[in-house]
Amino acid sequence: MADREKKPNKIAIWWRETVGELHKVSWPTSQEAWHLTRIVIIVIILVGIFLGLVDFGLSKLVTLVVG
Repeated sequence: MADREKKPNKIAIWWRETVGELHKVSWPTSQEAWHLTRIVIIVIILVGIFLGLVDFGLSKLVTLVVG
């Protein structure tokens, strides 16, 4: 039984190391987080519009070639 108590618990070690690493992270302020969130949403919308236009154009091209 003594052997069992001496072995380090791998999950506990992983958790301790993870928490330690999270303390080293430079977290953004609330204002920075909202600013970056807005940028991501705008980029997603622009990429969605672009891909929609490309899809529309390619579907029209395929229709012309096939039909």
